[in-house]
Amino acid sequence: MASIKIKFRASIKNDKQGTIYYQIIQNRIIRQYRTNYQIYPNEWNNQTSSIVIADNSARFDYLSAIKKRITTDMNGFWLIICELNYKRANYSADDIISIFRQRKNENSFFKFMQKTINQLQLLGRYGTYETYTTTLNSFKRFRQNSDVTFELFDSDLIMSYECYLKHNNISMNSISFYMRILRAVYNRAVEKKITEQKYPFKHVYTGIDKTVKRAISLKDIKNFKDIYLSKRHSLNFEKDLFLFSFYTRGMSFVDIAYLKKKDLNMGVLSYRRRKTQQQLFIKWEKCMQDIVDKYNVKDSPYLFPIIKYTGKNEREQYINKRHFINNKLKIIGEKSGLSIPLTMYVARHTWASIAKSKKIPLSVISESMGHDSEKTTKIYLAALDTIEIDKANNLIINSI
Repeated sequence: MASIKIKFRASIKNDKQGTIYYQIIQNRIIRQYRTNYQIYPNEWNNQTSSIVIADNSARFDYLSAIKKRITTDMNGFWLIICELNYKRANYSADDIISIFRQRKNENSFFKFMQKTINQLQLLGRYGTYETYTTTLNSFKRFRQNSDVTFELFDSDLIMSYECYLKHNNISMNSISFYMRILRAVYNRAVEKKITEQKYPFKHVYTGIDKTVKRAISLKDIKNFKDIYLSKRHSLNFEKDLFLFSFYTRGMSFVDIAYLKKKDLNMGVLSYRRRKTQQQLFIKWEKCMQDIVDKYNVKDSPYLFPIIKYTGKNEREQYINKRHFINNKLKIIGEKSGLSIPLTMYVARHTWASIAKSKKIPLSVISESMGHDSEKTTKIYLAALDTIEIDKANNLIINSI
């Protein structure tokens, strides 16, 4: 029968950590499986082949976690050996390591989430791909890039992650955002029967707080519109894009970036929201045309010169331009004396807020910034007559 031993290999440098590895022996053939568990020589007991943890050690939590993972690994190795023996299989030490490595990869939360992220990218769900990537990077920082298996993925771990985020002054909405993404990945693993449901998120916050409003007043919009910039001023494009977003009922920047000339037909601009895939129609107004006329690029299929090179890293172009434009808008906002940082998102929020102040029914404006969930917003939008929306938009445009 095969045997497994836990070994420690010290670093050639005295002040560096060494590495724990497993020695697998089968039919007198010895193989090694190297882990990424690193400890100092004084934290290892050669006689008992175990980690030494002092009660007052600053590395108590770290060493305890490694000790648990070693126990999990050893149980995994012995389970594989028992299964192979039960099958009366003719197996080698290499076979044991191969099966262990395959199961460990499947049981790795980091690798499972990265696989999910890769699938989102292949499906073209780039927004979700980016948010999942951001969440995984945050969780990796919390774990100091130390992976965790699904066996150790429990409520204590997630509560510790929440404490870590709070300590780093992350807002409760952002904390909830990260938690809901991690929960979605965890539930996906449960569905695939990679782990059993242990409800690790039951003690952390996964709700949605009302956010501080990021809107400016009707007076501010008028002042913004009337800011004089010479025709060659470097901030003209950013100013016009902000106004275009406002004129088009707070169209998001990503949707503006991907607007094509063919989307404008017979006095109606039609486009599909990239976030929700909802088809929207906007009555074309003169103020919109005036802005588009300034930036028409003859050979480009797009309404605006945001994505300049078609078919070549278009999303990267849009993201880079978004950062650049938002930075420029903040400069304009400061020049205008606005109390909040100006971004393209402010135009969207402002349209909803001004519409509300005009006593336009909530069912018409679908005041997304005030709803507790996007699902409610979709319900309002789904039953809306576009004529009513156009009337509301015309009322708001004519107010400035």
